[in-house]
Amino acid sequence: MKTQFPSKPEIQRSWYVIDANDAVLGRLASKAAFVLLGKHKPSYTPFLDTGDHIVVINAEKVRLTGAKEEQKIYKHHTGYPGGLKETQAKKVRAEKPIRMVEDAIRGMLPKTKLGKQMFRKLNVYAGDKHPHTAQKPEPMAV
Repeated sequence: MKTQFPSKPEIQRSWYVIDANDAVLGRLASKAAFVLLGKHKPSYTPFLDTGDHIVVINAEKVRLTGAKEEQKIYKHHTGYPGGLKETQAKKVRAEKPIRMVEDAIRGMLPKTKLGKQMFRKLNVYAGDKHPHTAQKPEPMAV
């Protein structure tokens, strides 16, 4: 008996929209990563991208628990010697609220080419409007 693997044309991709308004960042990220990986489908295969598309709206209104607003630090390196930049979550929310959600979800995906391919199916918007209405995304609760 042979094991069935889904081929590219057989994979059915759905679109889901998640409202981040007053949602806890980590819980939202784990739910989104689960769907991007395709683990919610019976056809899940670890070495294939079988996941669905995710649209996250209201990223600026995502909630951080405890004192993370003051204590959580986002880091990035410029590539130059001594170029490590650190920014508080409060400042990141004010300047680039999309980055908070994207970084949380990216951290839960594989660190491979396949993970990058899965991450491309994520669309995050700071406000409540998105240009993906033609895809008829279904609302997903967090």
